[in-house]
Amino acid sequence: MCNTTSIWDLPPKTLKLNSDEIHVWRTSLNIDACSIHGLHQKLSADEQQRAALFHFQKDREHFIVARGLLREILSRYLNQKPNDISFYYNQHGKPELHTYRQEPLHFNVSHSHGLALYVVTNCPVGVDLECIRTDFPYQEVAEKFFSPQENAMLRSLPPNIQPKAFFTCWTRKEAYIKATGKGLSIPLNQFEVSLLPGEPAVLLSIQGDIEAASHWLLQDLNPSPNYVAALAVQKHNWQLKYWTWAPL
Repeated sequence: MCNTTSIWDLPPKTLKLNSDEIHVWRTSLNIDACSIHGLHQKLSADEQQRAALFHFQKDREHFIVARGLLREILSRYLNQKPNDISFYYNQHGKPELHTYRQEPLHFNVSHSHGLALYVVTNCPVGVDLECIRTDFPYQEVAEKFFSPQENAMLRSLPPNIQPKAFFTCWTRKEAYIKATGKGLSIPLNQFEVSLLPGEPAVLLSIQGDIEAASHWLLQDLNPSPNYVAALAVQKHNWQLKYWTWAPL
């Protein structure tokens, strides 16, 4: 069960994460050059090196802003300077925190076409965000990565709503594999999610096991028009709070 509101608001000055809360942050990655420079200074040396590898300036700037704002957001929970936050990566590449808090702090990040979502809570969590693109070869991608049942469901829909249904399915799948910490080492066609428009977000089965899937919660998010997003977390009586880092 998950209680949620759909209001994105500026966070309070004193920010507290209760044990039953999931905080979802939304921000634009399109900011001014001066702010980008300031965020770049807060990145670690390896993050700055990664930023330099991007060929296109816009991609490089979005990476800098996404990682810099992640540090800004986490600093509010950790009471550390953004520059002092240290990450490590598990064997599947998921970033986690070096922290000495009594209760571990978990986070996840996703960004697409200039918009970013961050999720912060006290247990493993995953989030995925996608811009709905009608020019994307979604049918070919679905054939490769979705289960036969998901593909059949997608093909049964009117063509004008298939793109949204595809990205809805994709974000739910990505959120789940990110929450497990195993990423794409889990084949996307080995578990099934709901995808019909208006249908609740549900993890239906994991390798055909309905009972295993029932332990997980999928939650759709509504970050902005023409975007879809979802988060995944193990089931609990969660309270979702939605924050905007800066007005969009």
